[in-house]
Amino acid sequence: MVFNSIFGKIGRIASEEVRFALIKSKCLPILLYGTEACPTNSAVRHSLDFAFNKIMFKIFGSLSKDIYRNICNYFGIWSIEEQIFARHGKLISRHCATESDICRAMGNLR
Repeated sequence: MVFNSIFGKIGRIASEEVRFALIKSKCLPILLYGTEACPTNSAVRHSLDFAFNKIMFKIFGSLSKDIYRNICNYFGIWSIEEQIFARHGKLISRHCATESDICRAMGNLR
């Protein structure tokens, strides 16, 4: 996993802001790759959420999920489900904006 590689290099030396900036810019795009185009059911979302919670556990130790959510909100990281929904919406809006009839038809399926 990308996070293990990054965390192995910076460890606990870097501040939380730096760690979360790296997670947001490097780890989450890889974790969520393809979720905008592929349908995701609750099992897939739960699996991705589990992987993200493991990242939080490695940084902060054992805390409740509510505390993890508060920390993520503080650093501007949405929940996995919100990120998948936003990525899917962005893909659909890009398709609607093109001149291709096929792409516009895909956008109208929403």
